[in-house]
Amino acid sequence: MSKNYEKVKRFYETQDWPLNWVQDAVSRWITAAEYQEITGKEYEKE
Repeated sequence: MSKNYEKVKRFYETQDWPLNWVQDAVSRWITAAEYQEITGKEYEKE
């Protein structure tokens, strides 16, 4: 688990972060697999 996984998950679940911010965190703070766990959506690189 990435160091910031719980932080990103909490921000998303409390609606402090919109989906696009979680997408931006991939590769910086979390992995693509963790993105999918947090959001329930498959990560698609823009």
